[in-house]
Order: sequence, then structure tokens, then C-alpha cells
Amino acid sequence: MDSNSLTRRGVLRVAALAGTGITGLAPWLANAQARWPAKPVNMVVPFAAGGGTDAFGRPLSAQFAKQTGQNLVIENRGGAGGTLGASLAAKAAPDGYNIFMGAVHHTIAPSMYRKLDYDLEKDFVPLVLAASVPQVIVVNPKNITSPDFKSFLELMRKSPGRYNYGSAGAGTSHHMAGELFKQQTKTFITHIPYTGAGPALRDLVGGQVDMMFDGLGSSAAHIKGGRIKALMVSGKTRNPSLPDVPCAAEVGLPDYTVTTWYGLWAPKGTAADVQARIIEEMRKAIASDELKAVWASQGAEFPNLSQQQFGSFINAEIKRWAQVVKTSGITPD
Repeated sequence: MDSNSLTRRGVLRVAALAGTGITGLAPWLANAQARWPAKPVNMVVPFAAGGGTDAFGRPLSAQFAKQTGQNLVIENRGGAGGTLGASLAAKAAPDGYNIFMGAVHHTIAPSMYRKLDYDLEKDFVPLVLAASVPQVIVVNPKNITSPDFKSFLELMRKSPGRYNYGSAGAGTSHHMAGELFKQQTKTFITHIPYTGAGPALRDLVGGQVDMMFDGLGSSAAHIKGGRIKALMVSGKTRNPSLPDVPCAAEVGLPDYTVTTWYGLWAPKGTAADVQARIIEEMRKAIASDELKAVWASQGAEFPNLSQQQFGSFINAEIKRWAQVVKTSGITPD
């Protein structure tokens, strides 16, 4: 066979592959997609261990490993209201083996910090809105002996500045939930920022701080154990996990609709087919009986938004919290 025949065959083969377009490449792409995850996946959690992000991240990690045979390694990187960990995650390799579990705090941060070295909407791609839980006002029952929300509110109004509340840090949802509460009730409570919800919650249980505006997910076990007392959950309906605790609408605060939510992102540049695999596995994990039980025990819901809807939700939250920060008069750092 002469070289011209070989050349013609080569040209015909290339032309045939080109003619198939995407269909010709589909098996290869499908195989590449199916291979993920071929090794452990790293998940940055931008808060200290023991907070709400851990309360959902660790069960999710265990279920992911059970499903895929690969570990989802949690890397706690707390500090600066969750922005240090977010900055680290934004710079990670977009190879599908680096993901970020952030929270509502990260939609507040753009209004709280003059300079962030990442942009939540430009440097990440949203994947899954994993959980949404109401905020709950919890107190140390030895520091604040009020039997109900009404007497608690009277106490706050009679003693401006005497009592304090802990948060996961300046600009976190715990902080902003407190600011929104103060705006709506015309009270003044001193803010004590921590490096994460876990340390703040430990000090609340120990009596070093008086109260928290916490996500129900991290407080639930302490409430049920009697170590702290819940006085109100945000929103317009009671939460099934705390049926005896009134909601905000019942106590005269119909607009106090604060939720702590947790989501998953990947660094910008992560391939679309790998994004799809991550979303598939995470949604499968959250839909499992094991995680349904965990979510229910913490009063959480799975919002079940599409990837595009989650992106729109993030944008709306950024705008909403910008207004709360502006009204509070807080000067961005």
C-alpha cells in the first residue's frame, strides 16, 4: 500500500470523526465524567470545627464516602467571618477535587469588608444549596432566666447594653441576625465576635456569653439537652423539631425571617461535566434516608434548587444583606 493511500485513509478518518461532532466525543466525555471521583475530594469549611457548617458537612462527608468509595476530606479554615477559608478555596485548582462549603455569611461579606481577595459570584460556580435552617434565639438559662420571649424582650428593653450575644464573627449571619433583631425591636445588645459558631456556642453553654442568634442546626442538640434555652425561631411558622417554641410571627415580629443556609461551590474553571457529577452525588447524598434523618433532627430543609436557581438566590441574598448592613450603620472593615 502506497503512502498516498495511507494519507487518504487518514484524511477520511479525521473527516468521519469531525462529522460526528459531539456524538463522536460523547463516549469519551461520559467515561471522563464517570471516573470522578477517582481520588479523595477536599472540601474547605471556612469556620472552626463544631459550628453549623460542620453539623451538615460531616454527615455529608460520611454519606459521600459511602456512595462513591472516596473520602470527602473536610478542611476547617476559620477566621474573618468565613472569608479566609473562602479566599483559600477560590484559589484552589479547578479540577473537581476542591470544593467549598460556604454559608449565608458569604453573601453578607461583600458589604462588611472593603476589600475581599475573592468574588463569590465571579471566582466560584454555585453547585447545590444543601440545607436551610431557621435562626433561633438561644440563651444561657443561668444568665437570662426569662421564662418566655415576652419577658426576655422586656428585659432587653429595660437593660440596654447589659447583655451580650456571641457570633461566628463580624459579618456572619449570627451577627446580622442580631443586628436585624435590634433594628426591629429597638433594643441594644452587645455583640461579641468569635472565630466560628462552635467557639461561641461553647462559651454560651459555659455562661461566658448570654445569648446567640444561631442556626438551629448547631444549637439543636444543646437545646434538647437543656444546656441552653430556645425562646424564638425565625419565620412565620413553628419548626417541627421545636414544636413548643414560638415563631417570630407569633411574638409580633412577622418580618424577622432569617435563615442560616449552607451551600456548595467549586472554583471557577471546574469543567461543566465534573460540576454535573458533583451535583449528582451531592443531591443523591442529601436525598438518602440517613441524611434526611440528620436534616430533620436539626430542623433543616433541603431547598432543592437547580444550579441556576441557586445562583440567582445568592445574588438576591447579597442585595438583601447589603441593605441590613447599611441600615445598621456598620462601617465596613
